[in-house]
Parts: sequence; C-alpha cells; structure tokens
Amino acid sequence: MKSVHSENAPAAIGPYSQAIVANGLVFVSGQLPIDPATGQFPQGGIKEQTRQSLTNVSSILQAAGTDLAHVAKTTVFLADMGDFAAMNEVYAQFFAAPFPARCAVAVKDLPKAALVEIEVIASL
Repeated sequence: MKSVHSENAPAAIGPYSQAIVANGLVFVSGQLPIDPATGQFPQGGIKEQTRQSLTNVSSILQAAGTDLAHVAKTTVFLADMGDFAAMNEVYAQFFAAPFPARCAVAVKDLPKAALVEIEVIASL
C-alpha cells in the first residue's frame, strides 16, 4: 500500500490518509468541501460545497496518477437529503458516461457541519 497526498486538497483532519493506492486501485477518503487555500468552506450552499468536495477528490486522484474518468464508485454523504437534486446537478458536471456506481445517503451530522462529503474508488 502507498499513501497519496496532494497539497491541492485539504490535509487529513485525523489519523487517516487522503488516499491509499492498493492493488491498482485508489481509495480516496471522504472529502469535505474545505478550500485548501483558506481552510474554510466556500461561500454558498450545497452546490458550492459539492463542487469543492469534488475538486478536492480530483486533486487527490491527480496526485495518485489518475483522474475522475477512472472513478468506479462514489459514496456521497448528505446532511440533508433535500439537497440531493442540487448536489446531483453539480455532480453531473464532473463525470461522464459511463458514470461511476454511486451510493448517496443522508447522515445525521458531518464533520465541521459540512453539507456534503464525498469518497471515491478509482483505478490507476
């Protein structure tokens, strides 16, 4: 296993790696919508936070030597399932057919009171 780190994504806020490469796959930890330049969430709501989370995912994948076109599976954690349609609108701008398999679930709370957190599994 090999740890992946990108300066263009927020540092881990706990004892975990931004991503791990193992057996030709990249496992990207859940990405909060933290702007690595400011350490803050972007201004706005679910759309802006989804865009930032996926930008962070993309930066980590790039550091691993792959990209969003190689994502096989995503998991989207939402603080409010009422945000699903708006999240989905932004999400669709980051992926093309064949779209990754996906699970989207509402959770009670997310770290730092985020509205969204996204994790992915990609191939190299």
